[in-house]
Amino acid sequence: MGEIFRGIIPPVPTIFNENGYFDPNGMGRLIDFLISSGVHGLFFLGTGGEFSQMSSQQRKDIAEFAVEYVGKRVPVLIGTGGTSTREVVELSEHSEKIGADGVVVINPYYWPLSHENLINHYKAVAESISLPIILYNFPQLTGQDLPPDFVLELVSQYTNIVGIKETTDSAGHIREMILKVKANFPYFSVFAGYDDHLLNTLSLGGDGAISAGGNFAPHLIIGIYNAFKEKDFVRAIELHKQLAYLPMLYKIDSPFVTVVKEAIRLVGVEISTYSLPPARSLHQKEIEHIKEILKRVSLI
Repeated sequence: MGEIFRGIIPPVPTIFNENGYFDPNGMGRLIDFLISSGVHGLFFLGTGGEFSQMSSQQRKDIAEFAVEYVGKRVPVLIGTGGTSTREVVELSEHSEKIGADGVVVINPYYWPLSHENLINHYKAVAESISLPIILYNFPQLTGQDLPPDFVLELVSQYTNIVGIKETTDSAGHIREMILKVKANFPYFSVFAGYDDHLLNTLSLGGDGAISAGGNFAPHLIIGIYNAFKEKDFVRAIELHKQLAYLPMLYKIDSPFVTVVKEAIRLVGVEISTYSLPPARSLHQKEIEHIKEILKRVSLI
């Protein structure tokens, strides 16, 4: 069995109007822009989708909109992670019911969990649905890593756990995930979570990226992926050098979601940049800094 998911799958920001309500028109414009750019899938309600600031019902409403609006043009992944196993199971079952193509499940944050409790959390989710599950490793935010041996234990037991988003700055961690897990289960997809780890992830045998830059620089990131697949390594390296400036954007503010939305607006997609509190609007000086980086990468 080959990989179920591969390529460039942007973690799509949730678009709100200036009053803080979900904006389906702006969201639709962004989705259409990404699909027309050639993305291989879309991931909704991830970190940059602001899931952690929403109620369960809000998350369900946005998931329903995403699945219906995309309309099977590309695979749709829904983030269903959270701190409560019951809520994660409920959201995952809802995603299956509405016709999503898979779910992405970050490990519970706030409480550090014992090995047994973390295993049992993922077992409960895997046993509740038949949908493909992508694990989401972001130790900088969760405070707890998903090591390759832990992932291998899960994948050995549940065939619907089919991949991982590795939002870690360690190439060694990604390498070990590929050599320990994907080597034993070739259908298991390993995605870079950071833009600048795409090329080394591909070179190690990984499958693509689920990274923020795919929202405002999809042609650049898809270009790296396509060049690598076509064995045009000179072109892939040239684009990678261009891409290397993008991570500077994410240092402009924290949380970085408003920066991503501003970058999307600056490259020509008409959206509101409002983000849910505690995020706040960017100052003009910060917007100018974003412009400088985007110009350096020839995106504007």
